Amino acid sequence: MDVKICGIKDSKTLSYIVNHKNPPKFIGFITNYPKSKRYVNHENLKKLINIDKKKINFVSVLVNPKYKTLEKIKNLNFDYYQLYDVSPEKTKLIKEKYKVKIISAITIENKDDIEKYKQFESISEIILFDSKGYEKSLEFDHKLLNNVSTSVNKMLAGNIQYDDKLDKYSKITDIIDISGSLETSGEKDISKIKVFLENISKFKNEN
Repeated sequence: MDVKICGIKDSKTLSYIVNHKNPPKFIGFITNYPKSKRYVNHENLKKLINIDKKKINFVSVLVNPKYKTLEKIKNLNFDYYQLYDVSPEKTKLIKEKYKVKIISAITIENKDDIEKYKQFESISEIILFDSKGYEKSLEFDHKLLNNVSTSVNKMLAGNIQYDDKLDKYSKITDIIDISGSLETSGEKDISKIKVFLENISKFKNEN
């Protein structure tokens, strides 16, 4: 099971994660959604991610992005675009135009929402199943992922705790996406990130 840590916005936290002996496979940056307290404006984002990311994949998190935004970020140090509220047709156009890997985010409230992944399966490297809360880390019934084909590369977000027992996630998803529970008073907390990355490393070594 792989990991994405999302919502990084300062260089100290980013450096800690990138240089950790057990780093996550993905790090996400909120690129165009100012409502989120984790949003990074364009000038700061350029400086923040202009580093040696080693083998980590940098992910631009985008909510229904305009082409003006996509043009601004096309040369930045991103490997994936994580797209919310983007139609399958537009997703395909973005993928082809910008030659980027795609994480299609499906927001889930009930069983019917889960089925939407089928529209994106052929055009996305990863399907993210998230809650309806966007930046609020709400929860949904994770067991709904049992209805998703095993051929899909699944990422799961929504109220995942930094000190959770991880075996319950490994049975239903390939990647867990964590953000809010790694924070204290709204800011990323390196002590919680440390616990989480150590727990993941221990879990991988035991499985």
